[in-house]
Amino acid sequence: MSAPKEIAVLGSTGSVGEQTLAVAAQFPERFRVVALAAGRNIEKLAAQVNRFAPALVSVADASCAEELRARIPGAPTRVVMGDEGLLAVATHPADLVVAALVGAVGLEPTLAAIRAGRNIALANKEVMVMAGALVLREIREHGVELLPVDSEHSAIFQALAGQRRQDVARLLLTASGGPFRTWPAERIAHATVADALKHPNWSMGPKITVDSATLMNKGLEVIEARWLFDLPPEQIEIVVHPQSIVHSLVEFIDGSVLAQLGIPDMRVPIAVALAHPERLPLKLARLDLPKLETLEFEAPDPTRFPSLALPYAALRGGETAPAVLNAANEIAVAAFLEGAIPFPEIVATNAAVLEAHLTQNGPGAVRDLADVRAADGWARATARARLGLAQVESA
Repeated sequence: MSAPKEIAVLGSTGSVGEQTLAVAAQFPERFRVVALAAGRNIEKLAAQVNRFAPALVSVADASCAEELRARIPGAPTRVVMGDEGLLAVATHPADLVVAALVGAVGLEPTLAAIRAGRNIALANKEVMVMAGALVLREIREHGVELLPVDSEHSAIFQALAGQRRQDVARLLLTASGGPFRTWPAERIAHATVADALKHPNWSMGPKITVDSATLMNKGLEVIEARWLFDLPPEQIEIVVHPQSIVHSLVEFIDGSVLAQLGIPDMRVPIAVALAHPERLPLKLARLDLPKLETLEFEAPDPTRFPSLALPYAALRGGETAPAVLNAANEIAVAAFLEGAIPFPEIVATNAAVLEAHLTQNGPGAVRDLADVRAADGWARATARARLGLAQVESA
């Protein structure tokens, strides 16, 4: 038997991070956790350290580091902190880095991991949204694998296995429709934070769950798919599928359509990425087709969900525009979660900041990380100024 695959996890205490470790724990002979990066959830992180005994762990700051050390007395784990700590975990010797941070904070450590020659299992969609062209250049230059973890992109990745990319007619990204799929526009306009966090099918962190309520999450996935699969945006479409059984589809030029189906459980796409090109015998419920009775599909409603137009506008607006859209969305979602703005203001802010960027700055290329940072910083400042919330940080 070959040696266990060594994995590092960026964002180990988040939803995807926890489920990644749950999969790894099922197969101790296959995986060894060597490094973890988290933020301030020290109680959860300490339990992970005691369970997996990683060589390196990163936390938010010195106070978190002190608390963690007190919770893991005698552990051989080295504790680092801050941005430098994230980079240390990202570049720690490992076979695979699971990029499961949420938001823009994941971009620099993911790029650092690529430049260190690490294969990437990518759940942090903002990495590709902000800097897809740059990330792909680095992937090619360093000869590493980029394996998608989002259920939709994992489905497309699996459906494309053994297929020629020039034979692809379009990608169909499925969306559950979120908690407001059947709500009238008037009711959506008065949605509360509690309403937005009640996702019907998936258990995710608050930021991603709110993005699913606006359908901005699906828009970000359109941008991610454009770069992951090297297809123009006009060949990427969204279809609402309330059951979340068909995770996405690929249509080919001969009219054939390949889909990946399964129960809505993130451990499946995580396992696909961890074990690639093999499969793991997961102990999960199996898909029972006769019990499903029907699989429903419907076109998304752009009137009730105006966010759906924004990713296409951003992709037409040059390489920096998606980074602007992502940054505005992070600020607006954080403000909504704090109760500072109503639900409709999320998309209104995103649209206004993107339009201001296209009008004032025009198309911009992403030549390096500095270009991404400049676009990201401008968008955050613009969104904060619009909302009058100078102190609001990302969700």
